[in-house]
Amino acid sequence: MADTVHEQPTAPDHDRATRRHRLGGSDVEVSRLGLGTAPLGGLFSHVEDSEAHAVVRAALKAGLSYIDTAPLYGYGVAERRIGAALADVDRSSYVLSTKVGRLIVPTTATDDSWNRDNFADAEPSEAIFDYSADAVRRSLEESLERLGLDRVDVVYIHDPDDYEDEALTVAYPVLHELRSEGVVRAIGAGMNQSRVLTRFVRETDVDAVLLAGRYTLLDQSGAEDLLPACVERGVSVVIGGVYNSGLLAGGTTYNYAEAPAELVERARRLEEICTAHGVPLKAAAIQFPLAHPAVACILTGARSVAELEENLAMMAYDIPDALWDDLASAGVRRP
Repeated sequence: MADTVHEQPTAPDHDRATRRHRLGGSDVEVSRLGLGTAPLGGLFSHVEDSEAHAVVRAALKAGLSYIDTAPLYGYGVAERRIGAALADVDRSSYVLSTKVGRLIVPTTATDDSWNRDNFADAEPSEAIFDYSADAVRRSLEESLERLGLDRVDVVYIHDPDDYEDEALTVAYPVLHELRSEGVVRAIGAGMNQSRVLTRFVRETDVDAVLLAGRYTLLDQSGAEDLLPACVERGVSVVIGGVYNSGLLAGGTTYNYAEAPAELVERARRLEEICTAHGVPLKAAAIQFPLAHPAVACILTGARSVAELEENLAMMAYDIPDALWDDLASAGVRRP
């Protein structure tokens, strides 16, 4: 898709990104736009430590109060970089979430035969799925050590696609206990699919769920089961993957793989509709989930300060109602 220069037709809403929303029944309030940190773990390409630190500092300076990370991101690299960036920052000035479900274990491999999970900056190690009670506590302890902090605010159970029963009956009770003890302030689960997250919402007392890639301009499947359940149960939704790993940001990947031709064509058609209204496709993509009452926050990653600033600009862009009407006519379902 060709790059198009857009001029903002009216005054942008710079507060849209920084407004605070509470996660479920917890006392945790997150900014409407949060910083996702998979890119700061070297997802797909190397990031310098100094640039990662600058991104975190720029996000806080812009008024974004929510940062999300995970042991998986760079196999611990993202957590270490974030911790270094936050070392002298007032702990009460931001909300930090991490995840459990994978333990980072060093490997004896001496070449590149070990699986990096597309994280260019990962050190030789393995990310081992483990949702046992001991592993959940160990994972959180190791995250705190990498971060150099004494607490995180939110903990999500990460990607239990093939371990849903264990995650629900073993890992979740541990998080529930940690919340009851005041060790963490809010708990939830994060996945790239909605079915299992809907089980969490209906069968547990989570505060929030993190849904990646399933409530976007290209895929609104999360609105079929998960989002209605969240409204019913008072659970907040944090939306990630609004660009579907690149296709809605001018790239050619969808769900971290080369996009099929029919989706490339659909993204091109959506861009044409946006261009007709003088709006960047990225602005429509990042703001699309905000209309749903269950959605508390949008998470976008950035590997540079320039990318962060672009996301902030797209979040602030004023979008006319007529564009949403035309996108709805093209099959984009929005409440």
